Amino acid sequence: MKLLGALMLALSALWMTGPASAQMYDPRYPVCMHTYGSLIGERMDCIYSSIDQCQASAMGLPATCLLNPYFAPRSLPPRRFGR
Repeated sequence: MKLLGALMLALSALWMTGPASAQMYDPRYPVCMHTYGSLIGERMDCIYSSIDQCQASAMGLPATCLLNPYFAPRSLPPRRFGR
């Protein structure tokens, strides 16, 4: 009976957890901050416009600033030469 109760508890815990989602790099920003550590957890925040901006935010944290490998700069519209 105890085994059945433990099994039901384990199944209900699995049922209540949501699906895991993959971490995404935001392609709108060229710089990401990779934060790591047991107290903070590990995550990637791609919300910075420059390395200097990221380094200012990372000061005092276990973090590294790096270029976003998925950054997609906006392309400029084609130039029209007037007549």
